[in-house]
Amino acid sequence: MAKQREKTVTGRILHDPVKDKLRPMFPLDLSKCRTVDELVRAMGDTAFTGRQIGDAADVFEQMARDKDCFVVMTLSGALTVGKMGLVFCDLIDSGIVKAVVSTGALMAHGLVEATGYSHFRYNPNMDDKELFHAGYNRVYDSLEPETNLDHVEEVMDHIFIAWDAEDTACSWKINRRIGEYLHKTAQGRGILKSAFERNVPIFVPAFSDSELGIDFALHKIARQRDKRPLLRFDPFLDFEKFADTMLATRRMGILTIGGGVPRNWSQQFGVYAELLARRGYKKIPLKRYNYGVRICPEPVHWGGLSGSTYTEAVSWGKFVPPEEGGRFAEVFDDATVALPLITRAVLERIGYFKKKKKRKNGLQGNSQKENRK
Repeated sequence: MAKQREKTVTGRILHDPVKDKLRPMFPLDLSKCRTVDELVRAMGDTAFTGRQIGDAADVFEQMARDKDCFVVMTLSGALTVGKMGLVFCDLIDSGIVKAVVSTGALMAHGLVEATGYSHFRYNPNMDDKELFHAGYNRVYDSLEPETNLDHVEEVMDHIFIAWDAEDTACSWKINRRIGEYLHKTAQGRGILKSAFERNVPIFVPAFSDSELGIDFALHKIARQRDKRPLLRFDPFLDFEKFADTMLATRRMGILTIGGGVPRNWSQQFGVYAELLARRGYKKIPLKRYNYGVRICPEPVHWGGLSGSTYTEAVSWGKFVPPEEGGRFAEVFDDATVALPLITRAVLERIGYFKKKKKRKNGLQGNSQKENRK
């Protein structure tokens, strides 16, 4: 017979944590961590942000392994200038990410990177007035030369000049055309190129708030000057494409880096789907995200959208509550630290790099056979 817990003189009943099935923590032993995955798993048994990273990797792994889960990645912040572009490529090329919702700036800076142009470290000996006159646009601790953006305009003009005025433009169509251009012309990797090759749509809800949007506006002036038919842009084509895509899914997951418009635009699909049913437009069940991983350092008490929690989103009908099977993890950290760790760990778990190496070796072997013929 199990021994009854006795009250102490202060009235407390001291529990046994093992019997209460509490999860123990362990010291981080770096001597036992041979891979990034082993490091991240070990961090999950520690505390604070390290534990958040470990827990996020576990949720993201479950999301990645769920064959019925359609994963959306939302991006905001200066992450392609911050050199996270190839991380995004791996998430797309691995087949985990099926759609991307982003700021336009991320795509513009990613286009710079994919076409072989560089970003540079900011030299604090130059003040911002000097930077302006020298043609260096500062992004925190990095620089985007204005000449890079002139190159972006050349690429966009190439795409817009060939655009049929009868075909109404929207962000996912434009991004797909950019990806196709990179597929044909660029040697290096890039998020838009990978998205085209994997048939992953990229949506930019606030398209006009970007270099790409500025280039569209300038091209309109050029068409007016040349008396050519003007291009039309309809943001609701993006909304409808995204909604139709998500309505066709069985389960949904979201990987959010930062917050802002990309995050909310993606999450509000749950509200849209619920209103379709409640207001009598369609007979459909609730469509809510089953998984969520968020990397963002913004706290709740600032009151910004980027700091709002997944539990708050449950109240809006955007996420399945945990008691009904929803799985979420939130990491309050700089994405340039947390994202590579989480992504590398999960890609190791699903064997992505081994498969990639095997494919590369196979291609090299075929090339050598061709050379011997």
